[in-house]
Amino acid sequence: MTMAGKIWLITGVSSGLGKALAAAVIAAGGTVAGTVRNEAAKKAFETSLPGRAHGFVMDVRDAAAISATVTAVEKLGPLDVLVNNAGFGLMGAIEEVSLPEARNQFEVNVFGPLALIQAVLPAMRARKAGTIVNVTSVSGLATWQGTGVYCASKFALEAIGETLGDEVAPLGIKVMNVEPGGMRTDYASRSLARAEKKLADYHDTAHSSERILAGHAGHESGDPAKMAAHILAAVNSGTPPRNLLLGADAMHYATRRMGSLLAEIGNWAAVTVDTKFEK
Repeated sequence: MTMAGKIWLITGVSSGLGKALAAAVIAAGGTVAGTVRNEAAKKAFETSLPGRAHGFVMDVRDAAAISATVTAVEKLGPLDVLVNNAGFGLMGAIEEVSLPEARNQFEVNVFGPLALIQAVLPAMRARKAGTIVNVTSVSGLATWQGTGVYCASKFALEAIGETLGDEVAPLGIKVMNVEPGGMRTDYASRSLARAEKKLADYHDTAHSSERILAGHAGHESGDPAKMAAHILAAVNSGTPPRNLLLGADAMHYATRRMGSLLAEIGNWAAVTVDTKFEK
């Protein structure tokens, strides 16, 4: 698939991976409809990438705004690629995170992407073409204490992407989940929320994650520009993988978790199968 004339809708293009991906798509000859949170960010986006950058102010928690944005984007031409990139992290032990905080995490990281997927699918089905990319996280495959609700939101988005891929493959639509590791973005600052409640008993467990993130801020190994280039190449290949891990740390944590899961399944296999009714 060549990039010339292709239209991408990317959420969260004001910074980080979304911004890097928008720049890569435009440099390759594509057009980007990028969502941002305010008019100032919209102007900055369109000014930084003039010509084929179209900004849209949209809150992913607003279903009406999502519908209106997709309708407006489709007036630019057939939408070729949706990238669900916008999201944020939430630090806090499971006991510390309030239900309103957890619901907001899921509104942004799960229900927003789900609404966007549902909004773009009718036109993609009619054309029997299109690609949907969900930027999840290695935390959607391997949990990390102190980020349980965030991990849960990414696990949920992983499941949506995996299932969707099976459902739409016969319709000519491709789906790819992207699982980055640490990136040198503002994730650990602007894009990271913290539970209001803090309990001293979790100082050495859940709270250690926040200290580790703070210590690595600005020194993360992942380059957003390189990750963007790999996402672009995978989409352009015409046969994107169902799952694309990005970063040596992502590879390490995902394979470690899968290995421990397989080992535990093997250790308890006799118990697992000893569950059927006997004649």
